[in-house]
Amino acid sequence: MPDPTPFVGYVNQFLDYLVSECGLAKNTVESYRLDLTQFVLYLYEREIDSLEKITPDTILLFMVRERDRGRHVNSVARSLVAVRMLFRFLWAEGIVKENVTSAVDSPKLAKYLPEVMTEAEVQALLSAPEGDKPRAVRDRAILELLYATGARVSEVCTMKLDALHLDLGYVRCFGKGSKERIVPVGKGAIKAIEDYLASARAAILAGRESPYLFPARRGHLGREAVWELVRHYCLKAGIARRVSPHTLRHSFATHLLEHGADLRAVQEMLGHANIATTQIYTHVDRSRLKAIHRQFHPRA
Repeated sequence: MPDPTPFVGYVNQFLDYLVSECGLAKNTVESYRLDLTQFVLYLYEREIDSLEKITPDTILLFMVRERDRGRHVNSVARSLVAVRMLFRFLWAEGIVKENVTSAVDSPKLAKYLPEVMTEAEVQALLSAPEGDKPRAVRDRAILELLYATGARVSEVCTMKLDALHLDLGYVRCFGKGSKERIVPVGKGAIKAIEDYLASARAAILAGRESPYLFPARRGHLGREAVWELVRHYCLKAGIARRVSPHTLRHSFATHLLEHGADLRAVQEMLGHANIATTQIYTHVDRSRLKAIHRQFHPRA
């Protein structure tokens, strides 16, 4: 069998480039690493020992293998993006003479609409943490902040105290690639956060110090913990559907647009680099209007 080490070296050069030159977020780079690791393993299995032996058919057969492994078409397409970017990098660096991936078409992606909660469901979820125990007060603040800002769960988990500007009605979020954006916060979330800061945070810290808004024993609260608390309070609120922290982000955007917000403003608050990413929420809005029309119009 061939030695995969040279391919691993090329992948590592590419990943270093993504971090140092492109400034991509850690999670994004890790996704590329996982996809390209599978590609290198595939080359090893086929006993391909040099870049010159990789052809468009090699890439196509890799995609077929990924599909046959049970991966969703969107995940296969993401793997192709990773391989394409790798070869674009190798071509730009003069390591390969041509980009063989340019002849490979992307698989047709499945179109889907994000899951969105109703406003009544959101209200029930936000009201679910009851009582004045420190964890309940903290959880209220987390849920309110997620829905008030549409922030990603990682952005809320890593938010620091100096990102809060509650007196001015906004917080600073640091999104993908450490890009900073200013997001307004409403009265409900401000009150929940202020209540949490007044006593609950100190009780949770138990004498320790932390720069994070939501500290844990080591560093900040983890994404998994926030996923679990969202599931817990959904069950408590009687919400049967599958809900995640990202569902609150989808709901934030959809509810803003339903109430007449400008698409560009929603794009800025979500931190989307491309407005096409934000436009999916206009489709959500239209689909819900069609459902209402079918349900209530006498001749629908």
